[in-house]
Amino acid sequence: MPSIVHVVGTGTIGEPLIGLLCHMKDALGFDEVTFYKRTPLIEDRSKVRALLESGARLAADGDGWDGFVNLGLTPSLSSGDALERATVVIDCTPVGNDNKAKLYLPVQNKVKGFIAQGSEFGFGKMYARGVNDKALEPGEDKFIQVVSCNTHNLAVIVHTLAMDNGASLGNLEEGRFVCMRRANDISQDSSYVPSPQAGKHEDPDFGTHHARDAWHLFKTLGLDLDLFSSAIKLNTQYMHAIWFQLRLKKAPTTEGLLRAVAENRRMAVTYKKSSNAVFSFGRDHGHYGRILNETVLPVKSLHVKGNQVTGFCYTPQDGNSLLSSVAAATWFVHPGDYEARLDCLRPYMFQEV
Repeated sequence: MPSIVHVVGTGTIGEPLIGLLCHMKDALGFDEVTFYKRTPLIEDRSKVRALLESGARLAADGDGWDGFVNLGLTPSLSSGDALERATVVIDCTPVGNDNKAKLYLPVQNKVKGFIAQGSEFGFGKMYARGVNDKALEPGEDKFIQVVSCNTHNLAVIVHTLAMDNGASLGNLEEGRFVCMRRANDISQDSSYVPSPQAGKHEDPDFGTHHARDAWHLFKTLGLDLDLFSSAIKLNTQYMHAIWFQLRLKKAPTTEGLLRAVAENRRMAVTYKKSSNAVFSFGRDHGHYGRILNETVLPVKSLHVKGNQVTGFCYTPQDGNSLLSSVAAATWFVHPGDYEARLDCLRPYMFQEV
């Protein structure tokens, strides 16, 4: 049977994910990439055409099918057929939980696994590449939620700086974070903000969903962490940034922390100060403009005093979500050797930006 990855949605994560899967499908061990787009729009015609030219196959339904044909784009199969044929489904929409109830549960015996993105709390087991891979259970985990890009960043900072890349899981006393979010993606025309906009502390225990989701992520490793996050949206389109402060049980050294960072290929360091310079590097050297690291740490922002570590880090533009989505899909199909197959992504994971 062929191994088919089906991506639902062509937004800020779906579009580059489809391109990445098409580019790397042979190395990852996939035979085919299909994708579903609900609405045919003339302003999206160039995007869909580019994805088709990369080797992906378009799924559509009803009026949508006719609409794509009228745009000069011919779908290959219906969304129902695409789900029936899929080995793995990656949902990149903001309605992943609704789709799970209506579309995925009825075909779960025919599909090896389903993956949703960070907004879809409760979809399945939380996952971030390199943080809780050992918590994935073949044959047991059917639904996986890839955590959000800022939760990735928060989690890898904890896992690397506080836990020495997993060698000292019990070393964190508490973690405090301020997520400084970009206004909107450069691909989006709406939701820009004219000035900094403070977010709500909607969770009574964790503040925002970033710390809550990270708590659930580490819970899969049997940990109960003291995490709290705040969020503010800034009037920039470049990158998210996070201010962090970690209190550890064992006093660290700057040298030891940087050694841990160097040992984690999913972390990058930079001597650049501004997010626009980091963003520009990704535009020039990343895949579809994305570097696949989970965070970029400005070395000069790192501060150590006693048991306390403080600093800033930049969140690659959806790159970490793409990395974990590809990793989870590959794990579903090739659980025995997915780690080796993911080596094809290393050219887009940098040690220094």
